[in-house]
Amino acid sequence: MWNNFVEMLTITPISELLLIFIAKIIEVSIGTMRIILISKGYRKIGTSLAIIEIFLWVFVASSVINGISESPMKGVSYSFGFAAGVYVGSLIEQKLAFGKVMIQTITSKALSNDIASLLRASGFGVTTLQAMGKDDEKTMLMIYANRRDAGKAVHIIKSVHEAAVIVSNEISNVSGGYINPMKKLLK
Repeated sequence: MWNNFVEMLTITPISELLLIFIAKIIEVSIGTMRIILISKGYRKIGTSLAIIEIFLWVFVASSVINGISESPMKGVSYSFGFAAGVYVGSLIEQKLAFGKVMIQTITSKALSNDIASLLRASGFGVTTLQAMGKDDEKTMLMIYANRRDAGKAVHIIKSVHEAAVIVSNEISNVSGGYINPMKKLLK
């Protein structure tokens, strides 16, 4: 029995199992990116990725399905590749940071002009609204930005007012307003 188990684990060369694993990571990463991009309105890129994704899927899945009864390790490699692909795809999307965000900041009235000026000088559109906090008057700043630039905006805000309230929300539809035209990407 032990010999049968060892044979089952070693019947397929490690290089073939590694190829299945890596190809599945690439395929699922592309699929994860495709779904995220399409949901954020990047249909052209998403459609292009779908062609690559399905091409990889057909060849990897057929290789595994055709040989799974002789080598169950192909299924194990395929499964681990799928899980790793989901993780890798989400990391790639996080680094590329597609989409738009609305950053809302509540700050003191005294510091709001300094923050707004620095943000505008850095290319961000800023709308200011007068507000009332618990104890005194405040100013709310609304900044519409590309998601990849959100960290820069938050850094600017915190450099002037470390204790400012900052809320960031992803948005899907925007009409009008200002965003740096050089920062629009392939939509």
